[in-house]
Amino acid sequence: MSEPSFYFNRAIRARLVASSAVTSLVPASAIIDRNSRPELDNAIIIGEGMTVPDDGFARSRYETFAGLHIWRKEPGLVGAKQIAGAIRAALSDGPLAVELFHVADLRIASTRFLRDPNGTHSHGIVSLEARLVEIT
Repeated sequence: MSEPSFYFNRAIRARLVASSAVTSLVPASAIIDRNSRPELDNAIIIGEGMTVPDDGFARSRYETFAGLHIWRKEPGLVGAKQIAGAIRAALSDGPLAVELFHVADLRIASTRFLRDPNGTHSHGIVSLEARLVEIT
């Protein structure tokens, strides 16, 4: 069995870097999966992941979660909200192809916007949920 959150995160990144609406706001090289606050002015960090068994008896069905952290050097939240909108549009643009899995459902569970205490960055969090079925 493969870890669904690994493949889910990889598919999310592929979709975001393929979206001209997203990359017009955040360079593809700044859409990353790593720890720490970004060193760049604009970034999307693919953050936390979690996988739990889906309801029912099938052992090949999973509910997978991911957090996308938006960082933008700006005094307000406008740019972070624009990036979140571009992410929403990119993920709504047809079925997401996740290697080794069929995506039965994908939804944006929430978006949240925060002002970073340093006073120079805005921070947005887009929380995703997906139901995946392992392809055997």
